[in-house]
Amino acid sequence: MALSRFKEKESPVAEPVRFRKILVVGDAMLDQYWFGDASRISPEAPVPVVRIARKEERLGGAANVARNIAALGGEASLLTVVGRDEAGEHLAKLLEAARVRPLLHFDPRLETTVKLRIIARQQQMLRVDFENLPHEEILLAHLGTYERELPGHAAVLLSDYGKGGLSHIKRMIELARAMGKPVLVDPKGSDYSRYEGASIITPNRAELAQVVGAWNSEDELTDKAQGLRTKLGLKALLLTRSEEGMTLFTERGRFSVPAQAREVYDVSGAGDTVIAVLASLMAAGVPLEKSVQVANRAGGIVVGKLGTATVSFQELFPKGVIE
Repeated sequence: MALSRFKEKESPVAEPVRFRKILVVGDAMLDQYWFGDASRISPEAPVPVVRIARKEERLGGAANVARNIAALGGEASLLTVVGRDEAGEHLAKLLEAARVRPLLHFDPRLETTVKLRIIARQQQMLRVDFENLPHEEILLAHLGTYERELPGHAAVLLSDYGKGGLSHIKRMIELARAMGKPVLVDPKGSDYSRYEGASIITPNRAELAQVVGAWNSEDELTDKAQGLRTKLGLKALLLTRSEEGMTLFTERGRFSVPAQAREVYDVSGAGDTVIAVLASLMAAGVPLEKSVQVANRAGGIVVGKLGTATVSFQELFPKGVIE
């Protein structure tokens, strides 16, 4: 079966990816990269001295998820809270450049989350985070905008980075499911009860182990993952396993795909790419197992790039169709 990006609408599976609207909600951040050279050790302490030669800013967190959807050819709206500060202004400009529709709530008391990475000789030397939590009155307005925007989107993607932007996530899931919208969640933390009723969650190995405990065999992993999926009323749980690929757990059983054989350059933002591709294809009507296979391939491509990066439709499908 093939899905043409340019084909006219004939069936849910043949609908073009670029025409599906996805509402991304969550914790957006600004990723800053300072590139330089480290050729000497500081006389003040046994640490390298990095002489900065170039600076770069990219979208991070939920903003990177939305950027990945747009890069693939989908239509992404980003609902998030940012500070009324320089970083918030830069984030808004980057969203415009990435063709992401911004639904921004500005909190004058919030400092926009910034992750500053200092890189020398192709290695990350240091990361510095700047962040605090949005205020409740802003988050209530946030929820109101979500309710208004929800009917116009084919799917909802909730990107939880634990920065406070999804304090009303239970209500968001309830509203979306009541309208029959698929809800994908990139989870965080140890309390997964807040994701109850979602369509699919996409934890990595460390995140899942934090919730269900460690496992010593594939059978034990299956029992723990399926138990959690059933408890939360999920349609599916997709476990991302780094060099072991991915495993999808549904009521029909488990479905595994091996990792793509690629050199790993930088894993930051790979989870954003995986869930963005998954949401784009699911919203277009591509079957879940096929969507997982393509998302796995996208993750294999993006880890070969520096920093938070994207995958284009052409990179994923050189022939122009989903086969």
